[in-house]
Amino acid sequence: MFQELSKQFGDSMEPFKDLVNIQTKMLEELTRQQMECTKSCIEATIQQTRELQKCHNASDLMELQKAYAKELEETLRLAGEQNMKALQDARAAIEKITQDQFDAFNKK
Repeated sequence: MFQELSKQFGDSMEPFKDLVNIQTKMLEELTRQQMECTKSCIEATIQQTRELQKCHNASDLMELQKAYAKELEETLRLAGEQNMKALQDARAAIEKITQDQFDAFNKK
């Protein structure tokens, strides 16, 4: 009897474990993406600092700033897209688990 109750409890907790795993994977992915984004921004800043020494006039400086801003904008845009994809994937997986459990509950 104890084994049966233990099995039922384990089975009933399985969807919760799946939800926790989905959230964990999503947070790991978001963290990885944010670290990559931060690294790209730092590298762009370092590169801009190196290039700054090559500027001889205001026009050169303006072009350097434009290129830097464009690179940062693209980096942040891509990071935003990747973050949204990770969130949407997690949401879809959570919705599927929820719907599957709701359907199983309705059959009983």
